[in-house]
Amino acid sequence: MSIEKKTETIRNLAEEMITGEPGHFLVDVKLKPGNNIQVLLDADAGLPLSKCVSYNRSLYKTIEEAGLFAPGDFALEVSSPGLDEPLKLPRQYRKNIGRAVEIILKDGRKFSGKLLSAESDILIEETKGKGKKQETVQHTFSTDQIKTTKIQIVI
Repeated sequence: MSIEKKTETIRNLAEEMITGEPGHFLVDVKLKPGNNIQVLLDADAGLPLSKCVSYNRSLYKTIEEAGLFAPGDFALEVSSPGLDEPLKLPRQYRKNIGRAVEIILKDGRKFSGKLLSAESDILIEETKGKGKKQETVQHTFSTDQIKTTKIQIVI
């Protein structure tokens, strides 16, 4: 079975596993060399570590039973996306409204600011300059313009 087919099968198994939790959603499935599987889940109200552990155990057993890999020939990590992972789904954007983000467009331009809205387009508010010369500018982007969006840590 091809890597793409295995990844799609694991994606389907993960989505089936979380159907009983409407606030939880699948972000991504990655199959890395050495049969290392990474399943990224998120939730509208945050995903507790205990839930990740529960999902990991359940999905591991399901993958074993499906016979996708030789017994014991895979590793599974189920977690929520960290700050180093870009936002991918509209649901993730909506969850992070009010937070500082950095958006890189497909043409290479970068914008940093506060995520204000994530309906059909993405709206951020960028503050430029300091003191009396400070100005606030709002930018609207369609999702097809965006290459990556990452949450920024503001201290």
